[in-house]
Amino acid sequence: MAVQASQQRSAGSADIRRIASRFPHLQRYILEWSRKTGRPIEYREQLSRDLRHLKSFSIIYPVGDPIFIHIYSREGERPYYNAVTPQAPPEARELLTLVEEGMAALIDATKTFITKEEHEQLLIELLDQIIVVDDSLELWEYNEARRKGKLLAIYVNQETLDALRFEMVMEKVYLGPLEPFIRDQYIEDISCDGVGPVFVEHKIFGSCETNVRFNDAEELDGFVLRLSERAGRPVTYRRPIVDATLPDGSRINIVFGSDISRRGSNFTIRKFSEKPVSITSLIQWGTLSALEAAYLWLLLEYGFSIWFCGETASGKTTALRAACVFINPKAKIISIEDTPEIIVPHDNWVREVTRQGEQGEPSVELFDLLKAALRQRPNFIIVGEIRGAEAAVAFQAMQTGHPVLATFHAGSVEKVIQRLTGDPINIPKTYIDILNCVVIQSAVRIPRTGKVERRILSVNEMAGYDPSMDRFDFIELFSWDAVDDVHVFRGEGNSFLLETKILTLMGFSRRDARRVYDELERRAWILQRLVELGITDYEQVWNVVKLCYDEGVAMVAERIERGESVWLRQK
Repeated sequence: MAVQASQQRSAGSADIRRIASRFPHLQRYILEWSRKTGRPIEYREQLSRDLRHLKSFSIIYPVGDPIFIHIYSREGERPYYNAVTPQAPPEARELLTLVEEGMAALIDATKTFITKEEHEQLLIELLDQIIVVDDSLELWEYNEARRKGKLLAIYVNQETLDALRFEMVMEKVYLGPLEPFIRDQYIEDISCDGVGPVFVEHKIFGSCETNVRFNDAEELDGFVLRLSERAGRPVTYRRPIVDATLPDGSRINIVFGSDISRRGSNFTIRKFSEKPVSITSLIQWGTLSALEAAYLWLLLEYGFSIWFCGETASGKTTALRAACVFINPKAKIISIEDTPEIIVPHDNWVREVTRQGEQGEPSVELFDLLKAALRQRPNFIIVGEIRGAEAAVAFQAMQTGHPVLATFHAGSVEKVIQRLTGDPINIPKTYIDILNCVVIQSAVRIPRTGKVERRILSVNEMAGYDPSMDRFDFIELFSWDAVDDVHVFRGEGNSFLLETKILTLMGFSRRDARRVYDELERRAWILQRLVELGITDYEQVWNVVKLCYDEGVAMVAERIERGESVWLRQK
């Protein structure tokens, strides 16, 4: 094992030398790091979840040329996250002002753009018109700007030009110093608590302090204003709190000014991924078992309602998005959200979002969109998050035969019932069993490793309400064993939904109850086999599910057992 680790470090060192030779800013950073600390740096193209068990680490990985991330452990402190990017030298800060003045003189009505890519190309073209490369200049030096006719000409070396291009594009087109975090697939949340450093929540290494920081309130306020304008919801002193969506789809909450935030303006960004985490990835990570996933598959195939419940950042939306692949590929789906996060692979998908009224315009709330959805004849309605009065409409939808998938803030089935039957939602107690299944999820600390992981704590079938005893009946079909970190199935004969509803829909009688459990195990085998084969890509899992709908689950299981690659794109 030690020899293997040594070989990996040796290979990583060779890789980092090769990569650094292409990027002078990375090469300079590595040399400076080595001189100051003497610690080695390991280069990795991709990070593995196994790395989260390391106590000491120093790793560099790319997030898109020319941005690299150096993340390293610190004794007694949280890890440090350093975005390594091309930067103009401190003595050349005035150069950026000169460049902006020169570019402004070149802009006219013909210089237009629509997409980010067009905007970026336009900036580079303007920059190239006023920059002259002179590699005879010393590193980090530039000649005084001098005019040639009406055109400002600035002489710099190639490395300085690369740094100017990068900083200009990041500031004008993207999110400036936050862009490395947005591009990093391993970042979940970005948090600025006020003046000082920005923090990130890393999927592998947890909470990290970053090298991005705001040194004073004026700098922070200016950045927050630009950020809110980029999101299309400018903050003001009259409206200091804003929830918005960034251009990449990430959700942002901004609190502006020091009147209501003692450390100054702050913001939190919840990252958005266009490609959802697959259900096989969740199985691989231990979030749920293959048998639990197969159970959700059966429920969704036969049109039952499932709510994913838990505390904030427990993984509810991730689990819901992953489970959506189990819905019939021919179904019509309507998703309704405040902030667009739900992604489904289906073709017949209506995606609707709320609208906050501006300057006297009426708002469009979840309640309004849910009512409208009932007239659109969907096979499934997905609500990003149910919080208030819209819950009543969701229950009306379920009563009229429209399955509803949703996330809901509650840490247990009892809390789900309390919230639903109490103010301000006030669902009649006798209606509760219209909701078929409640999945409880949480972020928990695993005793064996000491790491915080997301786990589905229980999968519960809502059986009904006994008015004489004022008691709600539910069946905890799956539960999580914290000691051994395993998901426990209550076994055959305990499922109300499988044996009284799905069995009938499959065309069998109660004496054939074993058949529904055979089907459950067959689907669990398929999912577990995909995990063993390393098939964790969302699209590939979707291909397998589609094939199961086309050819039947048993046939697909046979094809996988024969070694066929049924997850490859089907024609």
